[in-house]
Amino acid sequence: MKMITKRGIFLWIMSLAFVVGLVFMTVSLVQNGDTWVMKRFNHHVYSNGELIGAGTIYDKDGDVLAETKDGDRVYSDSATTRKSTLHVVGDPKNFISTGVQSVYSARLTGYSLLFGVHNIQKYGKGNDLKLTIDRDICDEAYKALDGRKGTVGIVNYKTGEIVCSVSSPSYDVEDVPDNLLTSERYEGVYINRLLDAHYVPGSTFKLVTAICAIENIPDIYSREWVCNGEYQPESGVAIKCNANHGKHINFNDALAKSCNSTFAQIAIELGQEKLATTAKELGIGSAVTVSGTIDSYAGHFDTTDKIKLGVDALGWTGIGQGNTRIAPITMLRIVSAVANGGTAVSFNIVDSLANQAGKALDFTLPSNQLSMMNSDVAAKLKKMMRYNVTNHYGESRYKGLNLCAKSGTAQIDSNENHNIAWFVGFMDDSEHPYAFVVVIENGNSGSQTAGPVAKRVLTKLVESE
Repeated sequence: MKMITKRGIFLWIMSLAFVVGLVFMTVSLVQNGDTWVMKRFNHHVYSNGELIGAGTIYDKDGDVLAETKDGDRVYSDSATTRKSTLHVVGDPKNFISTGVQSVYSARLTGYSLLFGVHNIQKYGKGNDLKLTIDRDICDEAYKALDGRKGTVGIVNYKTGEIVCSVSSPSYDVEDVPDNLLTSERYEGVYINRLLDAHYVPGSTFKLVTAICAIENIPDIYSREWVCNGEYQPESGVAIKCNANHGKHINFNDALAKSCNSTFAQIAIELGQEKLATTAKELGIGSAVTVSGTIDSYAGHFDTTDKIKLGVDALGWTGIGQGNTRIAPITMLRIVSAVANGGTAVSFNIVDSLANQAGKALDFTLPSNQLSMMNSDVAAKLKKMMRYNVTNHYGESRYKGLNLCAKSGTAQIDSNENHNIAWFVGFMDDSEHPYAFVVVIENGNSGSQTAGPVAKRVLTKLVESE
């Protein structure tokens, strides 16, 4: 009798273990099935390590960016487009982690929990993905960068649709250079510089300091400052300015002329805590998420002990020359919020998903809105950024674009050719609600190097609509 009881208990334990194991495997399949099926040893999906089972990827106008033909993955018929859209589409071996071929590989192959990758067996490929980018605008941006390392990003600040995302250096996936991994020319080629690069922001950070000043210094617009070519704080090293701006420089002109002396004084007056709070509210230190799935480099505001040891360090941080690091898309989101009355909408690069029968598939995208500043602050800064163009950069240089902008030249060392050139802003135009960011490495001056790139690409965008 005791033996039967023991056997019964043992069988109950075995049965319970079996049920627990079955539940565990079922939950794991639900949660990780798409990951398992996308392993490179799955020959339904990969051949020689290259994705072959995916559907077609289109741009906003229906132009093919990548597709599967006769079991092979082929790309756009234009070599320029293959280069300009590389970091959005992704490379054949998925080394570019932010490319849609990598991020949405399971959706592109048509994987489902019930039927696996049956679509590939039935149609020879999976689902089709349509993007928001415009290949013609991306091509123009790639040509405007002219082989220089950097990025161009353009987004509709009302809808959040990204129409241009270009990173350089790039290469042709159908004519891979022999020295891709050894030449300095291709250094960082797998990095999407719009999302994953992190740069010293230079004078574009003065937009952050300006927002903080508008919010915290009531008489900021009635003040005047003195600039003798540098500012000597109470302690530390003198902060050099790019010019001698004189004795009576106001807030508007200080931003337009990018006066380091003035903005260093403003940053020191504001203090570390207020600047850090504003930087956090503007998303510095938080990833920008694209299409609810693709995360950017989060960036960070300079809160090191160096700031606490000397007010000069805080002054340098306030003009964008401290240890702060920002991804270009973070600055793109900030100027998008300024253009959109203080609210940043969710960024998106996916338009729709459909199977090979033409049936639209559910592809729920986030539609979040993030309030970064109140509308009054946004309106004031918009006016200042417009003043930058009309009274400093030159309206004639950006004719017809109704541009609001800020340049930046981040100094990396004493060699001016090693600067990071920035140009950010937006078109204050209801018919063309586009915000932009241009960053060029080793670019000397932001307004002289990155500005013309922005003009060229935005002009092409306006003319194409």
